Amino acid sequence: MIQTKLEGKAVLVTGASSGIGLEAVRIFAGCGAKVALNHLPDDPRGPQRIRELCDQGFDIVSAPGDVSVEKEARSMVEGAIESLGGLDILINNAGTANATKPIPFEDLEAMDEAFWQTILSTNLIGPFRCARHASSQLKRSQGAIVNTASVAGLPLGVRGSSIAYSASKAALINLTRNLALGLGPEIRVNAVAPGLVDTPWTRPWPSERKQPLIERTMLKRIVQPEEIAQAMLFLAVHPAISGQTLAVDCGLV
Repeated sequence: MIQTKLEGKAVLVTGASSGIGLEAVRIFAGCGAKVALNHLPDDPRGPQRIRELCDQGFDIVSAPGDVSVEKEARSMVEGAIESLGGLDILINNAGTANATKPIPFEDLEAMDEAFWQTILSTNLIGPFRCARHASSQLKRSQGAIVNTASVAGLPLGVRGSSIAYSASKAALINLTRNLALGLGPEIRVNAVAPGLVDTPWTRPWPSERKQPLIERTMLKRIVQPEEIAQAMLFLAVHPAISGQTLAVDCGLV
């Protein structure tokens, strides 16, 4: 039987001030876990969300830090472990498109060296940093890591917000598999690959961009953030799954 009661467990969710990350905090805290909510240090939404969740009776602590910066990522993970009193589950959700709207794949000039560095440092190296700094504690707890990839990283012809974004998520899927090989059997590592999700990033998109993707899905609808968070919970607690990437996309792929 899969255990979904998480009383006494400690969870760190990165990129959790909104969208999928915030729903993951709610899901894990709702199962009884103590959760560290990571947010950028200058993002006022983080402290606000923590106050709101604590007022609802959840056990939430703040974990400010930018995973794209090595020093901050290490300090954030170590601080979260100290505040939580340990760590059982790491949700590597922090990521960026580094753009206000999707960039056409043919527009190579819009993706310069700095653009690539921001994408890779956040979406790929960021999860590695957090996994590296959390690994000793997760080994002690026989814990789990869940990464947020994307269907854009799967070899199935789904375009991401840019070539750089798609490449970073494809690399993250590969990293997930290799971390599972390297950290097992003590730590299980999996990833969730969301399709088109109803988040602050996608809501402003025009319907002519979203509707064709929705029509391609088997369920003819957009994915909700809480549905991604539920998949994260499943991967985090299932004792026999490791090295896998689960597409949660309403049947897009």
